[in-house]
Amino acid sequence: MRQPPHAHDPGGPFPDAVLFDRDGTLVADVPYNGDPARVTPMPRAREAVEAVRAAGIPVGIVTNQSGVARGLLTPRQVEDVRLRVEELLGPFAVWAVCPHGPGEGCGCRKPAPGLVLAACRRLAVPPERTVVIGDIGADVEAARAAGARGVLVPTAATRPGETAAADTTVADLLAAVRIVLDSAPVAEPAGQPRRDPGAATGEWRNRPAGPAGEPRRHRAAPAAVPRGHPALPTGEAR
Repeated sequence: MRQPPHAHDPGGPFPDAVLFDRDGTLVADVPYNGDPARVTPMPRAREAVEAVRAAGIPVGIVTNQSGVARGLLTPRQVEDVRLRVEELLGPFAVWAVCPHGPGEGCGCRKPAPGLVLAACRRLAVPPERTVVIGDIGADVEAARAAGARGVLVPTAATRPGETAAADTTVADLLAAVRIVLDSAPVAEPAGQPRRDPGAATGEWRNRPAGPAGEPRRHRAAPAAVPRGHPALPTGEAR
């Protein structure tokens, strides 16, 4: 395992972990993709992830992959895509994947908090000192439900209501990471919702959890943690 340039100080100004959504956040959203050749990083994804790693902060991925439950993906395909993502973006400390369909009532599928909580358990970090970065409302709702901070990086697939409901919204991945790595946070007035246009401003910690306000949204590209994967067992992860 690679050592970061400098060690992260738990309890310091940085979060203890940063968890990224996969499809639409780190790589282009190809519905039910099981083909590693179709994995394409989002703009500045490698730069953003490497900046977090360079700060000594563990990085992970939390992703819905219901294509497994729907019979559109096999665990082997999910694993092949995972390997390609790491080939392009470097290794992640944890992968948490939900393989269930939206009607199965599991506790791991985002916007439920299970993936975030499972990743935090694996990394031995408190959810309240964890940041989740994603592109749709389900990502930030999962963070909120787990007690973590959610940061929304909207794309063409993001609904206006999801953007309005997010506590923190930024223009791109690198702007999201700048917020995470801001070493001199400035607290905002209580009750003032965060709307970050891209600059690294405001404290990184999440605001107290509150009602979601927006209906759950399930992206068309979900999957599962293959058996034998070193991260988390199927059902608790991907």
